[in-house]
Amino acid sequence: METSSVPHRLDPAGGCPHADNAGLLARGAVAPVVLPGGVEGMAVLGHETLREFLQHPEVAKSPGHFTELREGRIPAGWPLLTFATVRGMTTADGDDHRRLRGLVSRAFTPRRVEELRPRTEQLTASLLDDLERAAVDGVADLRRHFALPLPMSVIGELLGVDTEFRDRLHHLSNQVVATDIEPAEAVAANRELVAVLAAVVAARSERPGDDLTSALIAARDEDGDRLAQEELIGTLVLMIIAGHETTLNLITNAVRALCRHRDQLDLVRKGEARWADVVEETLRWDAPVSYFPFRYPVRDLTVGGAVIPAGTPVLAGYSAAGRDPAAHGPDADRFDVTRPARPDAVRHLSLGHGAHYCLGAPLARLEATVALERLFDRFPALDLAVPEDGLARQAGFVGNSVRALPVRLRA
Repeated sequence: METSSVPHRLDPAGGCPHADNAGLLARGAVAPVVLPGGVEGMAVLGHETLREFLQHPEVAKSPGHFTELREGRIPAGWPLLTFATVRGMTTADGDDHRRLRGLVSRAFTPRRVEELRPRTEQLTASLLDDLERAAVDGVADLRRHFALPLPMSVIGELLGVDTEFRDRLHHLSNQVVATDIEPAEAVAANRELVAVLAAVVAARSERPGDDLTSALIAARDEDGDRLAQEELIGTLVLMIIAGHETTLNLITNAVRALCRHRDQLDLVRKGEARWADVVEETLRWDAPVSYFPFRYPVRDLTVGGAVIPAGTPVLAGYSAAGRDPAAHGPDADRFDVTRPARPDAVRHLSLGHGAHYCLGAPLARLEATVALERLFDRFPALDLAVPEDGLARQAGFVGNSVRALPVRLRA
């Protein structure tokens, strides 16, 4: 197949990406796209092509490779600017990337994450009580009262973020990942996010604890070459956003999927599939991140039969790759928790691939499996309170979920 030369204009307000993705994939594994503000970019959509691209040695993350940004043609209020310019591991390459990743990686090893299981289970039980108390006539917004506060509480405790800051940080991070935000709002949201996190750093500087922020502060103070102040704040920005937005969408999307596919839920209850299988199939079938910004070829690069010019901002099309029939078969659109693993063991790419594979993947999996198991144990008849097509989609094309998930807790 040949990539169409007609760019696809991404909807800044978002919406369900699957129909658009199918149309784009039918034309090729790579698609030219128009980003907000008329900025030209590319999206890699096919599973195998995306896998190749994510680990390609001539693809960079540093914003110095973004041609239009380097030449001063990207305005300050561009809604995707934070993704390109935040100082942290997602915008670093080589030694800088390894240095920054190394400073936080020990907090996310499988062993350290498993140590968080008792606290995650305790929080889940408490939030299920809150969810029931929030119900009016048996209906509650599961996203607001359960799927959001669980990962926000876990990452907040891991980072040492006091509870007084958490609601504001969620609101601001939600604005940062929105692609339909006005320029003035984008600038204000980013400034306030930095200010709130600076207050978090100040609080932890005065009262250090056994948390990741205190460890990062110590690394900054011990040796400025290990971590600059801007990198410290940038790392916290990334940890807060990635540490709760992705898991929030994952839990929300998994509950939606199980409510729509009761036969799959029954398989888990009968022991014919695991909750971990639900998590992996949700990651593939309805990825919590649809298009993730940005990577840049350091030279003109041919991938998936398409030439991507050097310096082009490229989106990783995780949602499209998850339903690529070339990789997942003719039934790629079907939610199937018993789907056999691919021969190469790469079931999906929704948590990334290569050097920038999601550091928090073990934590996201733990939170989601605990949340789903305990939720359906407590409320086995839980179901959507409105038709699926009545659920408003999340704003923006980065995150992939719904704005609210009203559920009826009992039949």
